[in-house]
Amino acid sequence: MPFFDTTEAMNRTGQEAVTMLLERFGDDVLNANNFGLVVLRENGPGERPSGFAYRGEWRCYPCSVVKVFHLIHALFLLQEGRIKPHPELDRAMRDMILWSSNMATNYVIDILTDTTGDTLLEGDDLSDWMAKRDGLNHFFEELNWPEFRTSNISQKLMDDMRYGREAQYAGPAGANMNALTPMSAARVFADLFAGQSILAPAARKRAQDILFRDRSSGEAKNPLFQVNNFLGAGIPLSCPIWSKAGRLGWTGDANVAYHKHDLLRAIPEGQSPLIISIMTSGKVICEDRPEAFPEIGRLLFDKFFSTPE
Repeated sequence: MPFFDTTEAMNRTGQEAVTMLLERFGDDVLNANNFGLVVLRENGPGERPSGFAYRGEWRCYPCSVVKVFHLIHALFLLQEGRIKPHPELDRAMRDMILWSSNMATNYVIDILTDTTGDTLLEGDDLSDWMAKRDGLNHFFEELNWPEFRTSNISQKLMDDMRYGREAQYAGPAGANMNALTPMSAARVFADLFAGQSILAPAARKRAQDILFRDRSSGEAKNPLFQVNNFLGAGIPLSCPIWSKAGRLGWTGDANVAYHKHDLLRAIPEGQSPLIISIMTSGKVICEDRPEAFPEIGRLLFDKFFSTPE
């Protein structure tokens, strides 16, 4: 059973939106098999959202959307006193979301798992190290979210190929690389903003504040801000948004190359918040058509917010 309710209005609107997306973009940009989409309408704190999913269980490389999971994990361990707060951790949590820094993310992963990376390991040393890294998965597995059952978030974030123990852990064919689904990403946002969050109120607000995209700030002009060329660029400026996006071009590893995703929450004045989780693959949408994601964002925004709740 999904974590949201499917209403006639949401299902009809979602099906119409998918048809419009497939008609607007050629097969090399969006086709029936290279994207997954989940759209949720929040119904109030603690209430089940209404939702629509198209290929919501599609398992793919998550790019930087995975960083939302690490943010929540870190804030939970901080609130429980299981890791110690310090300025470098604060800076890393901020930068892994604001600028999508892989270095910051990998620092957070080291703190969460009490591991470091790079050099080769063998035997029990490698097994012990891998077991610690798998703690990133176990944390969310213990929440018993069905949406997380096919996921893997135990790998560090890399800008190119992996080496040493990171390559050992990923496996010779990359069988153990990170993977999420549009549904698992949507679930983590729904839980954070309107669900029965695992985070205490102060930690929950801190996560929300870190994910907020202030498009009026000077930071918004930085290309690393991840709003331009993503869904948020298609959302009216009057509408507050929270988001985490990701994109990966060619890295030398065909298993993970050419993915582009976004996880976004928007609140138009006087309407219920909407959460959009979209994951895509292919060189054209990832690199050659940067305007596609803002167009997708605007189409989904207009379509779902013109639908009665």
